[in-house]
Amino acid sequence: MNIQTYKSTTPEFILEEYFEGKTMAYGVFENRSSEVVRQFKVEIDGRIENGNLILNEDFTYSDGEKENRLWTIKILPDGKYEGTTNGVVGTASGQRAGNAFNWIYIFDLVVDDTTYRVKFNDWMFLQEDGVMINRAHVTKWGFNVGNVTLAFHKP
Repeated sequence: MNIQTYKSTTPEFILEEYFEGKTMAYGVFENRSSEVVRQFKVEIDGRIENGNLILNEDFTYSDGEKENRLWTIKILPDGKYEGTTNGVVGTASGQRAGNAFNWIYIFDLVVDDTTYRVKFNDWMFLQEDGVMINRAHVTKWGFNVGNVTLAFHKP
């Protein structure tokens, strides 16, 4: 998909405006057979600091596991972004246009006692009433590993 396809869509999705303050998300991970193998909730606290969007994400999985991820996302010109967090290899890169945002990164995904290096290709679409839908395609060596679907809202 090309991000510019969405440049005329509304409402406009400005990442740093949407994520400033409290945000909630609920999601599922589907394996490559489309079986839901994990469900979770994410509580996000966002703030702008020195030209960066800081996102403190607290994950709670349906099996009781908890995880924290702290993103530092640099706000760049022309709707572009770069970010880092624990687990991301190198730097994540993103771009927004219209109601869409595309976020791509390599991630060391821990499953049980094994770490898998996978690629996330996230597509986020802002809807009316502050709802945002995120669909992430997860691949390894170009092969589909699974998909993550999240629904975000502002409490």
